[in-house]
Amino acid sequence: MNRRALLITGTAAVVIAGAGWALTRAPKAARAPWDAARQGFGDIRLDVLAYAILAPSPHNMQPWRIRLENNNAFSVFCDLERLLPHTDPPSRQITIGFGCFLELVRQAAAEKGYNALIEPFPEGAPYPTLDERPIAHVSLVRDESVERDPLFGGVIDRRTNRLPFDLERAVDEEALQAIKAAAGGGVVADTINDPALMPTLRTLTDEANKTEWETPEARHESIVVMRIGKKEINAEPYGLYLEGPMMEALSAFGFISREKMGEPGASAYEESVKFYTRACETAMAYATIQTETNTRADQLETGRAWLRMQLAANARGIAFHPLSQALQEYPEMAAHYEKAHALLAASEGNTVQMLSRLGYAKSVPPAPREALTSQILEW
Repeated sequence: MNRRALLITGTAAVVIAGAGWALTRAPKAARAPWDAARQGFGDIRLDVLAYAILAPSPHNMQPWRIRLENNNAFSVFCDLERLLPHTDPPSRQITIGFGCFLELVRQAAAEKGYNALIEPFPEGAPYPTLDERPIAHVSLVRDESVERDPLFGGVIDRRTNRLPFDLERAVDEEALQAIKAAAGGGVVADTINDPALMPTLRTLTDEANKTEWETPEARHESIVVMRIGKKEINAEPYGLYLEGPMMEALSAFGFISREKMGEPGASAYEESVKFYTRACETAMAYATIQTETNTRADQLETGRAWLRMQLAANARGIAFHPLSQALQEYPEMAAHYEKAHALLAASEGNTVQMLSRLGYAKSVPPAPREALTSQILEW
C-alpha cells in the first residue's frame, strides 16, 4: 500500500471502526467559556469579562490578564509570554487584539445596564513593544440609560472561519456596505470586491502566507503553540489547533506532528501551506482597516472596528477570516508589506492595520478559550 493510500484508507478505517470514539473528539472543556459567558458569574466584573475573553487575538494567544479592583473596576494587562516577537515585533497585532477585548467589555457592560468607562494606557502607552504597564483601566458604572449595542446579540456566535469559501456565492454590495459601516468612526474602513483587484489580493495574501511559513522563526511561532487533538487543546486552550477525528487519526499514524509541520518537504509541512493557499484563493471580497497614524490608540481603535465588522459579517452569514500576514513588520515580509500598502492605503503614510477575506462557507465551532478564572491575577 502506498503512502497516500494508507493516509486515506488508514485514517478512514480508524474513524469508521470507532464511530463512537470519533463523536467524542470535540474539545468540550476548551469551549466551556462560551457557555459560561451566557450563564454569568453573579459579579458584574466577571459577567462582563466572561464575554471579553471571547475576543479574537493573533494566533489565538489570548494575552489578557486581569486584576480585579474594588467591586466595580478592573485593570487589563498583557501576558508578556504571549507576545509574538518575530511576526509582530512592535506588538501592533497583539494590541489590536486588546482593542477587540475592550470593545466586548463595552458591549457586554451596556447589555447589563452599565457604562464601561475605559481609560487606555493609564500609565502611558508602551513602546517599542508592550510591557508590564496596564493596557487599560475599566470602571463599570450603573446607567439604565446606556444604549445597548445591536451587534452584541451575535457575540456568542462569532467565528473566525479558515475554511475555503464558496466560489459560487458572491458577497453582495449591500452586505459589504453594512460591514463597512459597522466599523464606526476612528478608523478608515473599507470593503473590496473589485474584479480587477481581487486576483492581485489573492496572490498577495497567498505569497505572504508562504513567506511566513518559509521563515523559520515565524513558522516556529505557529508550531510551538499548535495543539493537535482533543487532549492537547483541552490542556492548553490557547494558540492554534487541529481538531477532529481525522486529525487525531493522522497524528496517531504519524503523518502529522509539530516536528513534521516544521520540516520542509514533509507532507505535513506542504499540507500546511496548501491549506492556506486554498483559503486565499477562495476570497470573495475583502475588508480592510487603516489609520492615518499608527499609535497604540489607533491600534486599539482598529481592534474595536475589526470586532464590529466581524460581528456585522457573521450576522449576515458571511464568513470572516483575517489574512494580515502581508501587513506584518519583519524583514522577510518587507516586499509584501510595501505592495499591500501601495494597493490598499488611501493616502501616503496611512498604516493598513487589518486585511480580512470575506465569503460563504460551512459553519465552524467556536475556538478554544482559557477559563476566565485562569486569567485573573488577583481576587
